[in-house]
Amino acid sequence: MKLTTRFALLFVLLHNISFFAIAQQPPQVATVAPGVKKLTSGLPEKFSPYSFCSEKPVVAEMSRLPEAKLPFNVNDIKINVSDRGAVIEIPLDNEEQLYGFGLQMGSFNQKGLRKKPIVNDNPSHDLGYSHAPMPFYVSNKGYGILVNTSHYTTFYCGSTAKNTGAVHVNDGKSGNSVEELYKNDRPASGYVAVDVPGVQGVEVYIFEGPDLINVLQRYNLFSGGGALPAMWGLGVKYRVKADFNQQQVGKMASYFRDNQIPCDVLGLEPKWQTTAYSCSYVWNKDFFPDHDKFIDTMKTKGFHINLWEHAFVNPKSPLYVPLKIKSGDYLVWNGLVPDFVDPSAGKLFADYHKDTFVLKGISGFKMDECDNSNLTTGNATWSFPEHSRFPSGINGEQMHQVFGVVYQKTVYNIYKELNIRTFLDVRASNAFASSYPASLYSDTYDHHEYIQMISNSGFSGLIWSPEVRESKSVADLMRRSQTAVLSAQTLYNSWYLQNPPWLQINRDKNNKNEFMENAKAVEADVRKLLNFRMSLVPYLYSAFADYHSKGIPPFRALVVDYPTDPKVFNIDDEYMIGQGILAAPLTENSDERKVYLPAGNWYDFNTRKKYPGGQEYIIKTSYTELPIFVKEGTILPLAKPVEYINPETRFELTCYVYGDEPKPFSLFEDDGVTFDFEKGKYNNLSLSYQHGKGGVKKTGAFKGSRYYVKNWEVIR
Repeated sequence: MKLTTRFALLFVLLHNISFFAIAQQPPQVATVAPGVKKLTSGLPEKFSPYSFCSEKPVVAEMSRLPEAKLPFNVNDIKINVSDRGAVIEIPLDNEEQLYGFGLQMGSFNQKGLRKKPIVNDNPSHDLGYSHAPMPFYVSNKGYGILVNTSHYTTFYCGSTAKNTGAVHVNDGKSGNSVEELYKNDRPASGYVAVDVPGVQGVEVYIFEGPDLINVLQRYNLFSGGGALPAMWGLGVKYRVKADFNQQQVGKMASYFRDNQIPCDVLGLEPKWQTTAYSCSYVWNKDFFPDHDKFIDTMKTKGFHINLWEHAFVNPKSPLYVPLKIKSGDYLVWNGLVPDFVDPSAGKLFADYHKDTFVLKGISGFKMDECDNSNLTTGNATWSFPEHSRFPSGINGEQMHQVFGVVYQKTVYNIYKELNIRTFLDVRASNAFASSYPASLYSDTYDHHEYIQMISNSGFSGLIWSPEVRESKSVADLMRRSQTAVLSAQTLYNSWYLQNPPWLQINRDKNNKNEFMENAKAVEADVRKLLNFRMSLVPYLYSAFADYHSKGIPPFRALVVDYPTDPKVFNIDDEYMIGQGILAAPLTENSDERKVYLPAGNWYDFNTRKKYPGGQEYIIKTSYTELPIFVKEGTILPLAKPVEYINPETRFELTCYVYGDEPKPFSLFEDDGVTFDFEKGKYNNLSLSYQHGKGGVKKTGAFKGSRYYVKNWEVIR
């Protein structure tokens, strides 16, 4: 054997021994923020989710949270790195419940499942494929685990048992079905196993409680604080038909104002561009001959304009040539895939959008198809493959996982740098995106799953909007509308409907301008619901302010607030809104439903009847009533409805006091449209009720006035 060959073999051997030795050492443990620890083993990947988080942890607020102690010793977390990748084992108590993994559909309590949080355009079943997958789960025992990886990862949530010599003997009875024969009837194992293939090391973040809500606060604050959208974004958004021209959009705007139907945002779908699949980002003058005047006209009528797009750049786009060398090596719909991981590529994309759209008055974007073509079918091939390569060095698998985050970050930063707030739409996201005001949506349309995703979104720092399109019946339309009103963004998506869905639920007849006989009556019912949404805006805005400054999710599952109540462990169709409202949406299948109310006393918002908590009830709610309960001790400020929100809007409030000993309510007040609140230009209005009298105490540096409390009403 030649001497050089011997040296080469010796080098490889020593390298492998060195790497193996490093990887098998106990993970390094560091405290990176109050209540947040990081475990590091081996050589962590370069393109991890946290590497794209540009917001700094809100350390001051995190330090105010109560101290926590993990239910296990941090040294009991095992990390094994081999030539295959990394395997992590986290202790799991038999009694604890697990939640999270991003915007999950088809599952809620994740204990006992095998989860693969992989980005996919068609979330299906309970495996974990999702628009917004996340390698992050939380426990009702008061901690969260985030594996900082952009690789496709599998979590075995107590579903595996090692060959340790222990023998499990069943009763010898055979099952009578395939389901019974294949059922894994063993109790959950004492650990969660995480399989991260293709890495030479890994980082694991541990978020401590002590309570589940504190875990979520720490995660959101570590991500930079939750999003605070522009106030107008909490109104009503309506997306017009894809092929509407400038005149037709104007006619739709007039319809809303003439009929006193609240609407803040009109969304334009693909035909506003000269080419859409892939995108030119150039106004189609056949449809919008005077787009600048159009934007200004809509603005005078109180409408914000939102533009649909995706990130794949058509050869006819002005962005094609400058981005050609800053894109991946595969095309999508014959368009470039920009390497948003490279800041210079993001700057090219952002600067064009700023000059062409944002500075001209476009208030937001709908960022579509930034997930992946459906991995569950062989004929879904529109997106780039996992073996793609990008100039930054990231590969296609990793890019798919983070593409929604780096895309929304690129667009959001345009507004942030201009000191303009927005509320975006996006179809994909991942970890550490809490600070981005971008609402997720889906082309799926199962109503129960839409409700379930509201509950699931709060576990992961995500915003989710269950949009309304066409409906099977008027009951279906109204129940979906109720859910939309009780979510982060009230959105009607009529991209394939000539007229609003409440005028005609049937798609074909709608597009033939054939209205239902009771169209005006249904319209009136929808107007009532949307007016309630506008009444709720001050309360919602304050809930989002708590999300930003304290990390408290504005929409969250009951188990977050009641982590020790076994009856809420699997409730996925009820959720909290802010501090005092419990929502229990109905679907079209029934005019009544079972509702569980946790500990304490609750008031039916519609009947004002008082219900003791810790029990189940059957409720009936009409189409124009909202299925919500208000917690005793709540002061609920509701506004006189407005048709739209502008910087001069001043809300006239009635404060509803529930019970005899209400807690003060903090109402957040600022200009609603800039980031000046980050410089201290905001007020807190403390609403209190004592000795039969309501009071308002204002503190802060904002000189304007958003609210006027006109009435107080006590409900006992």
